[in-house]
Amino acid sequence: MKKLVLLGALALSVLSLPTFADEKPLKIGIEAAYPPFASKAPDGSIVGFDYDIGNALCEEMKVKCQWVEQEFDGLIPALKVRKIDAILSSMSITEDRKKSVDFTNKYYNTPARLVMKEGTAVSEGLTELKGKNIGVQRGSIHERFAREVLAPLGAEIKPYGSQNEIYLDVAAGRLDGTVADATLLNDGFLKTDAGKGFAFVGPAFTDVKYFGDGVGIAVRKGDALKDKINTAIAAIRENGKYKAIQDKYFDFDIYGK
Repeated sequence: MKKLVLLGALALSVLSLPTFADEKPLKIGIEAAYPPFASKAPDGSIVGFDYDIGNALCEEMKVKCQWVEQEFDGLIPALKVRKIDAILSSMSITEDRKKSVDFTNKYYNTPARLVMKEGTAVSEGLTELKGKNIGVQRGSIHERFAREVLAPLGAEIKPYGSQNEIYLDVAAGRLDGTVADATLLNDGFLKTDAGKGFAFVGPAFTDVKYFGDGVGIAVRKGDALKDKINTAIAAIRENGKYKAIQDKYFDFDIYGK
């Protein structure tokens, strides 16, 4: 009888091993200064579209999310040294970044825009930006675009640690404008009191060379986690969880074509 009990206990312990493995938290890097995708609530908690999507994906994969805050330009280095397992922070899928990390399928796709004083005339050729101070978030695709496209036209490119710092200087007149994700600019600045008197100007920017194929979740090169997350993205798109989160923040289809 004792042998049977012992064998039963061993069998249970073996069966329980995958469960313990599944309980290992998934460490996700995020910059919580990018509303409406990720920002801090008054109580200090993280809120936003990226945060909710990440939690929905963890729930689908049956793992616990452990959120790790990091400035945007430090996210890929943190991933490489295994401080985090994935980056879910509105990171666009670009060829340049693919050299360092693997990306999941996209989970949303929006264009970039330029915001300046309402009424500012900016043509398709962007020549009116000569001598203008344009703020960009350091380490972002928008910084690369601004340096390679706007700077040669005579724009002065000013990098900042966060988009919120840029908004302060735009509102104060220390910057003439900023280039960033259109949804971010609309919800995080134009719809706020600080954004009164400012507007989108010029064309929408969608060049795949700079803005990639949408926004994805970054993982380390060769990590099987990519396939698990892709399966989870497809699942929440199918079961309605994605749309419920989208409708909480936006009145349009942010997933894109």
